[in-house]
Amino acid sequence: MDDPVDLLRAAGSVFAEDEARLLSESANSPSELESMLQRRVSGEPIQQIVGWSEFCGLKIRVEPGVFLPRPRSEFLVEKAIGLGHPGSTVLDICCGTGALGVATVVGLGSGDLRATDIDPAAVKCAVTNVDEVGGRVYRGDLFEPLPGSLASRADLVLVNAPYVPTAELPLMPREARLYEETVTLDGGEDGLDVQRRAILEAPRWLAPGGHLLVETSDLQAESTMHLMKAVGLKVTLATSGEWGATVVTGKHERVDARGLQPFAGEE
Repeated sequence: MDDPVDLLRAAGSVFAEDEARLLSESANSPSELESMLQRRVSGEPIQQIVGWSEFCGLKIRVEPGVFLPRPRSEFLVEKAIGLGHPGSTVLDICCGTGALGVATVVGLGSGDLRATDIDPAAVKCAVTNVDEVGGRVYRGDLFEPLPGSLASRADLVLVNAPYVPTAELPLMPREARLYEETVTLDGGEDGLDVQRRAILEAPRWLAPGGHLLVETSDLQAESTMHLMKAVGLKVTLATSGEWGATVVTGKHERVDARGLQPFAGEE
């Protein structure tokens, strides 16, 4: 067999040494290593080949076709941990592998994690990860499969819904186009179709003082902020040049006994 590093470098890998090491450590035999190398050379994401992805220092189980957690989403997790507390009720909507919710609960130290996804492959994958923190995964559209008893109880609602405009899907990296399901990427004409519905439904599930955190793009951030303001949330925008990430946060403000005004001094 040719040198793995040379094969990967010739295929265009910019991390050939690291990928060769990872594949070698994951293979149980020379023939399995050769098969893994051929899959990687053909363009399959290395995370799907080895069966896991590193996210926030955790090993997240991944399955073929399921949306892979992106490093930029660690910025949303960082923001969520800063707003939550040990024992927070966390809803991970459009959860994919469940990486965002799991990393948030781990970062908080404890929490009640409930995750949802419409894709059966994602749900099957997420169960493996979410079980590690004692959470539950539900199959269905956005908040629809959640038990009604969770209404007005969520301290943190995490949403990384598909936000790529349909017309831009052909411009996505080859790995995403060929190895992730379109439903995990396609956000409709303006990229906000799924996100718009999630924001509209979120206030019903937020506890007083709870936060909705939505990953979006810098070009869509203004629209995302407008959507949150329209449902009565107090909105902040956070960006990270290091991660290339944009997160819009909406706070469900506490109100007085008459349900009219925020408590004095609350932000």
